[in-house]
Amino acid sequence: MTPRFALIGVVASDMAASLAFYRRLGLVFPEGAEELPHADAELPGGLTFALDAEETIRSFHSAWQPPAGGGRVAIAFRCGSPAKVDALYEDLVSAGYHGELKPWDAFWGQRYATVLDPDGNGVDLFAPLSAAE
Repeated sequence: MTPRFALIGVVASDMAASLAFYRRLGLVFPEGAEELPHADAELPGGLTFALDAEETIRSFHSAWQPPAGGGRVAIAFRCGSPAKVDALYEDLVSAGYHGELKPWDAFWGQRYATVLDPDGNGVDLFAPLSAAE
């Protein structure tokens, strides 16, 4: 069998805070997932977005430590229009999340912005500049 890309996993230092952030972006996690050590959200195309508590990772990798520097993985959400990028960015920042990069018109033809999740992972919001309202 050929390996098939199936999951994007994020380690959460505060499961409830991470769930609240990603739910605000439209991901659907099970009710009560705040009390679980692991939670999955089904993505289009059969992929899964998973959150694991730090304790879960340490349960099978006792020497694991959270990275000290910035991440090298990009998580991005496509929005329906440039205006929706702006609105979602404002919604997240107003809710207390850190706006890393305010919405701007990128030279590659997209409205683009970045917000940090509760663990400092960059989450990009984008829409083609040509997208209809």
